[in-house]
Amino acid sequence: MAEEMEPSSPRRESQDPEKRFSHSDDDQQDFPTKVEWADDAENPQNWPFAKRCFHTIVPTLIAFVTTLASSIYTPGRSEVQAEFGVSSTVAILPFSFYTLGLAFGPLIASPCSENFGRRAVYFVCTPIFALFTLGAGFSQSIASLTVCRFFAGCFGSPALSVGNATLSDVWAPHERAIPMAIIVCAPFLGPTLGPLIGGFVAEGKGWRWTQWVILFFTVAFLTPAFFMSETYRKQILERRAKRAEGNGLELRRTETAASRASRAAKGTQVLLMNTIGRPVHMLVTEPIIGLFSLYVAFIFAMQYAFFAAFPWVFSNTYGFSLGAQGLTFLGLGVGCLIGFSAICGSNVWIDKPRAQRWRERQRQEQEVQPSPGMLEAGPKPRRTSPPPEFALSIAFPGSVVLPVALFMFAWTARPSVHWIVPIVAETLFGISNLLIFMACTLYLMNTYGPMYGASAMAACSLLRYILGAVFPLFILQMYEALGTGWATSLLGFVSIVLGFVPWGFVKWGEKLRGMSKYPCEG
Repeated sequence: MAEEMEPSSPRRESQDPEKRFSHSDDDQQDFPTKVEWADDAENPQNWPFAKRCFHTIVPTLIAFVTTLASSIYTPGRSEVQAEFGVSSTVAILPFSFYTLGLAFGPLIASPCSENFGRRAVYFVCTPIFALFTLGAGFSQSIASLTVCRFFAGCFGSPALSVGNATLSDVWAPHERAIPMAIIVCAPFLGPTLGPLIGGFVAEGKGWRWTQWVILFFTVAFLTPAFFMSETYRKQILERRAKRAEGNGLELRRTETAASRASRAAKGTQVLLMNTIGRPVHMLVTEPIIGLFSLYVAFIFAMQYAFFAAFPWVFSNTYGFSLGAQGLTFLGLGVGCLIGFSAICGSNVWIDKPRAQRWRERQRQEQEVQPSPGMLEAGPKPRRTSPPPEFALSIAFPGSVVLPVALFMFAWTARPSVHWIVPIVAETLFGISNLLIFMACTLYLMNTYGPMYGASAMAACSLLRYILGAVFPLFILQMYEALGTGWATSLLGFVSIVLGFVPWGFVKWGEKLRGMSKYPCEG
């Protein structure tokens, strides 16, 4: 199997199920090299700190505008309903289909980034996203609006999953917590601020401008991407091979023209298997991905359902206007910022000291004189990075706070209780949402590494956005039938059951990684 990009943490040998997909040899074998990648000047993890920060900020901004575009439509839903003469459920379809597009885009874009590089995906997909967003604003029917929104979601989504892979390329495992928190926080702030911005835009300019305002953000945030460099190891080495072919240099096999020709010869069928087949296969066969994705997808679906439910709750319970309804989502935004601060604080005061103590224990174990039996068995591979389960610690408070927030909102959103109380519950929901999703992102990326990490995140995104597209279609009917109290409580009961997922990985995570069909850490 291909050696992990961060050689500080050895991979467990595992039979790769993709061998039957006949994908490129350089995904399957490890070849000797004269230059260790860890010390290579072209290794993105060895770039200057400022350059690595730049390659963190740009994907984060693109991810922000992509998710902002998802919910900015919702305040204009009533106007769309009146203009096109459709029901409230049909009027929510452009929102749901955009979210559905976010699910399917990474299925192709993320593995394509593993075949063709991260940078190419940004430059191909984001301009197409802008064109479909422009078309959505000019739509003259609900059908054309829904179709344009769907394809805008498809081509905007790569920044979400490929962005995580870019940061995995640029930062070593022990450095990823804060950069990952940044790129995770931005997509949560995007849909949170969408109803706020969209509410005032829809009131002042109409629903069409909720689409066109996204174009201004896109141009501003995509322009710096032209100054980005490629971060994916395979592409960097292949470009080096092109420069060196005429110089007669001895190169590792993954850098040769023969390797590139071999990959190109696989054809469209194999490309589809590796791009679409890999994330779906990982989702249904990897318990780590399947269970964590289900937990995160349920929380994410609740957030997107709340974009339709919260305006109904605050309008019927407190009589809020359209603009005031958007302001209520500031509770979620504040929760995201508090969650981000908690992640940064945990990384500085808890995670890093804990990892340092772990490394010290590893060093002491290496210094112990081995017994004759140990010598016969051969040296035990030395790990210099903690196991992936270390990333789960931030999910524990989140799994407890989440049901508390839901039950608090359920039984305080009533005329006899001040409106600030359910908004505080929103804040708690935002905190727990970010903590759990951050733990999931770090755990999957640290488990599957840069080689398969993008596919793991694409698999997670698939389930997350499918549920995010479906929940808004029935959430209003559920709230109207059950009332705010029992409808939200039902979600709270489910969150209690799924809250055991990260706790279970602490006990059985190593065993599950040992059963994985893909190369895993540990």
